[in-house]
Amino acid sequence: MVTSTTTEAGVGARLYSAADWYDAEALLSDDERAVLARLRDFLDTEAKPLLAEYWERGEFPEQLAQPLIDLDLMEPFAESARGIYQGFRIFELARTDASLATWYTAQAGLFRTAIRVGASEEQQKEWMPEVIDFSLKGVFSLTEPEHGSDIAGGLATTARFDAQLDGGSWVLDGAKRWIGGASTADVLCVFARDVTDGQVKGFLVDRTAPGVNLEKIHGKASLRMMQNAHITLNNVRVPEAMRLHNVNSFKDVAAMLRAMRSDVAWIATGIQAGAFEAALAYVKKRQQFGRNLGSFQLVQEKLARMLGNVTASLSLVVRLTEQQSQGTYRDQDSALAKMQTSLMMRETVALAREVVGGNGITLAADVARFHADAEAVYSYEGTHEINALIIGRALTGESAFTR
Repeated sequence: MVTSTTTEAGVGARLYSAADWYDAEALLSDDERAVLARLRDFLDTEAKPLLAEYWERGEFPEQLAQPLIDLDLMEPFAESARGIYQGFRIFELARTDASLATWYTAQAGLFRTAIRVGASEEQQKEWMPEVIDFSLKGVFSLTEPEHGSDIAGGLATTARFDAQLDGGSWVLDGAKRWIGGASTADVLCVFARDVTDGQVKGFLVDRTAPGVNLEKIHGKASLRMMQNAHITLNNVRVPEAMRLHNVNSFKDVAAMLRAMRSDVAWIATGIQAGAFEAALAYVKKRQQFGRNLGSFQLVQEKLARMLGNVTASLSLVVRLTEQQSQGTYRDQDSALAKMQTSLMMRETVALAREVVGGNGITLAADVARFHADAEAVYSYEGTHEINALIIGRALTGESAFTR
């Protein structure tokens, strides 16, 4: 067990004493907990006071971006950066706000994984240090206006190689949608189908290149702070040097998704923790019929169910992360974690909103953000149905995907 510490970050008692019933935090080192404590202090003092206002405005609090980067969360410990610490880093962000977690993991999870899996050794040597310190900001651009769950076979953005163009360049045409953080990225990691061989390839596209057009998606009722873009690519030129040399089919993209889906399961778990903690704090102080809400049997039953969901979700993501840290990556494992944590997340945020009563629909009570944002997380990085079919295929040996 990790004993309590007294570091400059102020780590004393357990960080997750309410939501982490079985003390998965004990798997962290004292140094890792100190980093998470500094992150929590920043989130509590600098981020939380802004969340309701910016969520309602549908804008991202850009003043938080550089201070979050300056916390140097990406690579504090070489051995654990892809392990349990990384998961709890996502968990801590998500228990504060889903958009903050999504914004950070767009770089630390999606884009970094695209480079780690898709770039050649030479490209990684050039780009990875800049990815880690955020001097090269990128976003993962896969989903299209007409293709989400069927993206493997339906991807319609095209790439055409022209040996005579600029000494050898690719020309990209098409559109991408729901790309979070695109407006502040340096490059867009775009996946397109090679018209010559029909295979999917990956490219780092300069966001400001001629032919690239970004439009903010308005009217969202979930993840309102996260800025999602509709991207149009019209005759966009990309040098061969900016093609991800290890992406030569959709199987290579699937390898990225296999690694990234676990991050989303951690987000779903963190959202549950945030909603549970907000509801617990509320019922402890709210008076009805001359008593604290927390003293009523029906409220306690709902709190117990919420805690059960958070605990089960933490158990799933911790064990999955341990397996992946040991080099075991299977589609069905990450699919199971994403599917099940998202299901429990939906119930948990609904119960949290329920026990807070009428105030549960207000931003001031905190649970409303989690309740709304959970719907986006439920769908992205693989819908419930797609993940269920991945698991079913592994169980039966039969593919039930529509052909």
